[in-house]
Amino acid sequence: MASFNKVILMGNLTRDPEMRVTPGGFSICKFTVAVNRKFKSQDGQEKEEVAFIDVDSFGKQAEVISKFFGKGKPILVEGRLRQDKWDDKTSGEKRSKLMVILEGFSFVGGGRGEGGGEGGEDGGASAGPNYNQSAPAPRAPARGNAPAAASRPPPPGDHIDEDVPF
Repeated sequence: MASFNKVILMGNLTRDPEMRVTPGGFSICKFTVAVNRKFKSQDGQEKEEVAFIDVDSFGKQAEVISKFFGKGKPILVEGRLRQDKWDDKTSGEKRSKLMVILEGFSFVGGGRGEGGGEGGEDGGASAGPNYNQSAPAPRAPARGNAPAAASRPPPPGDHIDEDVPF
């Protein structure tokens, strides 16, 4: 029987990521993401439940997360579920924990280049003075001779509408 194991989560880090490097030079970063869900109960009261999900990341992704994320920062995580099982040393009971193994992630929100990138002291994505300038740079034309193509007038038949709002 076929199976499928894929998780996509978006939430905020509950604390600064914990980074370590193995003796062989392999990076491992552990962090926890809080994911909120708001709903109305049967009596009409608005409620909120929070799930705390542990995430393990490895290699270059671990290094990037450790450097650019901190407590309170939003993140979108893509990965797979893994269940760890062990015997509790104190009680002797079998224990298990479900966690996410990171396969990819995305920065969420604006202002990622403004302060707090390394230390995470601002607690989230904030709209600073340069927020409107955070758009990516325009892409270069796909043609091989981009500078010449950009200075040429459009060929006949290509009508440019000056009233287009974007």
